Amino acid sequence: MSVATPASGRLAMAFGAFALAMIGGALAFQYIGGYPPCEMCHWQRWPHIAAAIIGLGGGLALQMGLIRRRYAAAIALVVLALIAVSGLIGVYHAGVEWKWWAGPTACTGSAFRIGAGGLDLSTKVVMCDRAAWRLFGISMAGYNALLSIGAAIFGSIIVSNTRKLR
Repeated sequence: MSVATPASGRLAMAFGAFALAMIGGALAFQYIGGYPPCEMCHWQRWPHIAAAIIGLGGGLALQMGLIRRRYAAAIALVVLALIAVSGLIGVYHAGVEWKWWAGPTACTGSAFRIGAGGLDLSTKVVMCDRAAWRLFGISMAGYNALLSIGAAIFGSIIVSNTRKLR
């Protein structure tokens, strides 16, 4: 039995690798660049982690014949949907940074916490409404939004076209 990976399976792997690269970039900013993530930054990471696992794992399972080829497009679309979710969270986060709308009270506004014993000045909170880094006026959340939503749209068009070719 010969197992050929359809184009959608290769796309799932490719976009799983894209999600893994996005996580790698975030971790590089955190551990090499010294930019600790805020709560909303963490929210953006989870869909990318899931997309990387599903895309790379699903693509590998397709190549090994553990998953039927007919599920390749579905796997690719799930990966793209997860990438889009991260991008949409990035839109929300960038909007909070630009003060277009309110963010979660846990990481916006004052940098101090009020605990049971009163004001706790020792607690360091990474603020969600302050961009730690910008390039050409766009923050990391903004770049995640642009890259992730762009990749999701691009990938969806490709998956749609490969399904029409059958």
